[in-house]
Amino acid sequence: MILSIQHLYLLVGVILAITAVMTLADRQHPKRYTSALFWGIYALVFLVGDKLPPALVGVGAIGMAVIAGMRGVGAGKHREPTPEQYQASAARLGNKLFIPALAIPLVTVIGTVGMSHIKLGGTLLLDPKNTTLVSLGIGCVVALALACWLTRETPVQGMRESRRLTDALGWAVVLPQMLGMLGLVFSDAGVGKAVAHITTSYINMDIRFVAVAVYVLGMALFTIIMGNGFAAFPVMTGGVGVPVLVGVYHGDPAVMAAIGMFSGYCGTLMTPMAANFNIVPAALLELPDKNAVIKVQIPTAAALLVVNIFLMYFLMFR
Repeated sequence: MILSIQHLYLLVGVILAITAVMTLADRQHPKRYTSALFWGIYALVFLVGDKLPPALVGVGAIGMAVIAGMRGVGAGKHREPTPEQYQASAARLGNKLFIPALAIPLVTVIGTVGMSHIKLGGTLLLDPKNTTLVSLGIGCVVALALACWLTRETPVQGMRESRRLTDALGWAVVLPQMLGMLGLVFSDAGVGKAVAHITTSYINMDIRFVAVAVYVLGMALFTIIMGNGFAAFPVMTGGVGVPVLVGVYHGDPAVMAAIGMFSGYCGTLMTPMAANFNIVPAALLELPDKNAVIKVQIPTAAALLVVNIFLMYFLMFR
């Protein structure tokens, strides 16, 4: 193929590398050395991660965790426009501001639906295994070009804004990827089998309703711990869902999977580990309480978990 997922990784790596260099060059940055090291390591993972020994990549991930844990990732100094300049720019551009943002999903859909089988010189244009992600990358590049054209700015200013946004989000940017890795580690380490042993040894799974409640609440709990419903799914489904709900009680696996994932999403609403959903919006909106989003969502999540228990109980064993 001409454009593969590797090209997207290289693009992300280059952006992160430029961010690291800009951070290192910022003499007013209170934590410029540790912050630059953090983003530099992250850039290497995207640029040459497939060529590095897995153990070395693991050491880099641990190093990033140590830097973030010691609060070594900070925000630099940025020259932001005044409120008056923001208002003047908004008045000049009007609804045209939405064009770059809408271009991203539009190009992604066009690439995924209409360009997945296009060939140039007998070679596929897009990576058939990752057409959506590659199309998303193309959409972002197109959106950047449109934004530069509309605002009469250069890609350099786009990099400055990218660094400002990265600084605002901080270490939370890497959390989804780290948690996805954690889910694989948990799965390979046999955590699902351990969960099965604990639940069957200490909880009376002979009662079908109890088994359903354990699965639903377990999905939410593991999602709260890992911040990712997809990471929690193989653990709870391998430990309780398949062997107990399907194997013992002969429940409908489709219902189990659907409501189980929905229960995991309830856990997403209640955890700071799901930083891209709960911490990032608070940071972007500059809310004084970084957990404000979570506090608002907890009542809804708790109510949905109760509903999910009864839905699974009555729908799965019809």
